[in-house]
Amino acid sequence: MQNPLIRLKAQLLHGASRPLPAVIGLGALSALALPPLHAVPILLVVFPALLSLLGGAGSWRRAAVLGFAFAWGHHAVGLYWVTHAMFADIAKWWWLVPFAAPGLALPVALTGALVGAVAWMTPPGWRRVFAFAGTWVIAEIIRGYLFTGFPWNLLGTVWAFHPLPLQPAAVIGTHGLSLLTVLLACLPALRDWRWMGAGAAVLACWMGYGAWRLAQPSPPDTDTMLVLVQANVAQDVKWRQDQRMPIFQRYLDLTALAAHAARAGHPDAPIAVIWPETASPFLLSEDAQARQFVAQALPANSQLLAGSIRAQWNPAGELDRVYNALVGVNPAGEVTAVFDKHHLVPFGEYMPLDGLIPIRMVTGGRDFTPGPGLRSIAPGGLPPFSPLICYEVIFPGQVVGETRPAWLLNITNDAWFGYSAGPFQHLASSRLRAVEEGLPMVRAAQTGISAVFDSAGRELRRLALGTTGTLAGWLPGAATPTVFSRWGLLIPCLLSLICVLAARPEPRRKA
Repeated sequence: MQNPLIRLKAQLLHGASRPLPAVIGLGALSALALPPLHAVPILLVVFPALLSLLGGAGSWRRAAVLGFAFAWGHHAVGLYWVTHAMFADIAKWWWLVPFAAPGLALPVALTGALVGAVAWMTPPGWRRVFAFAGTWVIAEIIRGYLFTGFPWNLLGTVWAFHPLPLQPAAVIGTHGLSLLTVLLACLPALRDWRWMGAGAAVLACWMGYGAWRLAQPSPPDTDTMLVLVQANVAQDVKWRQDQRMPIFQRYLDLTALAAHAARAGHPDAPIAVIWPETASPFLLSEDAQARQFVAQALPANSQLLAGSIRAQWNPAGELDRVYNALVGVNPAGEVTAVFDKHHLVPFGEYMPLDGLIPIRMVTGGRDFTPGPGLRSIAPGGLPPFSPLICYEVIFPGQVVGETRPAWLLNITNDAWFGYSAGPFQHLASSRLRAVEEGLPMVRAAQTGISAVFDSAGRELRRLALGTTGTLAGWLPGAATPTVFSRWGLLIPCLLSLICVLAARPEPRRKA
């Protein structure tokens, strides 16, 4: 009986007379490898079939169109969950539902044209495979900066179902994992057992390195207790006036119960209580009364690290600036730290193109102001940490400032995206940042998924999506700085360029 993967590849290639729909279909299929499905074997069919279609494109322009079409199909399916954001105000945004994911995929897919063109300009065989893989990763890196950057769903995240295959990210980063993934997935296109054998050896070394690294002694835990609070507040009620105090009280009750239990078990340990992004329905840094409510819920020697909107007024008393912030509050009700989000979400937190496109999903009538950038903070004597608000965590090599912290803290509000692939994909990015930097990652999400990862990306604790509760435990220790933490994107950039230069793409005549 014929292998179903081989049969699927043959059916796709049978549509080569109409390559555009076939390529879009291949892109859509490739998204099944992303979290939460992690159907990685599908790439062994998708990429060889794509290489065949690109090679027969007839011109580099046609190949560029096919490369764009593949990337569009990949991202349209991989980002389908953005439509959930419309349901927070469906009466206003119902018309946008069919266009949200396909529309977002258009600019994200632009770099796919480069991948297609370079693949066509490279002779078939191993040279085309190397050029395709190297250009794929260069396109991923470009995507991290183009239009303010959106490196969501890097192909290396397909391995985020377990810490074992993630360990090379400590050296080559998530982009390096993408490079290895594309190279190995394209090998069936070569139809040569020697290349397949070499691929099997690479995969064995890859997993062997992961096993060796995970077998090393873990850094000892710190003496700091973590208490993560997940209040499970739905987005459609989050900013309702009649729900502000009930939501705030839910956070306070969960905090008091969990933090005082942690204090009873560990009377001398400092405690970091963490609320997710925009958890406080009040302006915590400006509202002294709200901070007094917080103070009553906190035990001694503790700090609340809470997501909150922060506002500034001009001398005339008019609202001047609004920030998406993390605010530290101590048991005396004093503000101990403020960090403002610096990498804002287009359309959600600010309007690009000076507001020419009238789509604003965020509640409120004005753009947020970006903060000054990455830095480490240590309110109340806590171990210093790098705050990362929402999707600031998805940028490899851009989560630590000049001073290396002891841990990473990601607060987020994934309630926008309901029970979909979005929160799982976001979690995968958080996990990979822990491996890349060799730092524990603490993640507090409004509706989930909240989790704690150690410096090797092992999941220590988790609160599932859509649940209400708290997580308590010791803050894991930091590992020694990784190779990637020292050199960052330079390593995957060089590896990708080496692949492209070794393949020596060159213009060729139309077929």
